[in-house]
Amino acid sequence: MKISGNEIRVGMLLEYKNDLWLVLKTQHVKPGKGGAFAQVEMKSVNKNTKLNERFRSSDTLEKASLDEVKYNFLYEDETDYYFMNPKSFEQINIKKDKIGEKGKMLTENLEVNINFYNEKPLSVDLPNQIKCKIEITDVALKGQTVSSSYKPAKLTNGISIQVPPFIESGDEIIIDTRTVEYIKKI
Repeated sequence: MKISGNEIRVGMLLEYKNDLWLVLKTQHVKPGKGGAFAQVEMKSVNKNTKLNERFRSSDTLEKASLDEVKYNFLYEDETDYYFMNPKSFEQINIKKDKIGEKGKMLTENLEVNINFYNEKPLSVDLPNQIKCKIEITDVALKGQTVSSSYKPAKLTNGISIQVPPFIESGDEIIIDTRTVEYIKKI
């Protein structure tokens, strides 16, 4: 799908210079002399390089079209995560380095959305909220001020987060997968 230079937004995937680019930052610039343009910082999905480009509103770019398919997480090994399509029972594997830190939040049978570009898995979107269990946390100190009332905690999946003082080891909580922050106690 063609878009103009002034329609570029953070998070978009663009086909540019024979590669796929993720938009990290955009800034609309209107210099004193000449026409306005969008200063765009992009990261290559395949090569892991960054690029800064200027696009005028008259420039056209190709927005990448992604296919989103629901999959269930099955298991992991040393290098890959394995997923199964619940409708066709087809299994796919995705390298751990492609998923990154989000992989620690995967639990058995968790339903995720996998984005495909040209039949290749590109990214994994977790549900916005998942249930986790506190493995260990510090004891809350009485008389702490409200502003510093959060304490460090380690989840059973190995992720460290900040939790309120009433949370104790063994409690089940819900965390936001986008920001990796505490939401509520179950």
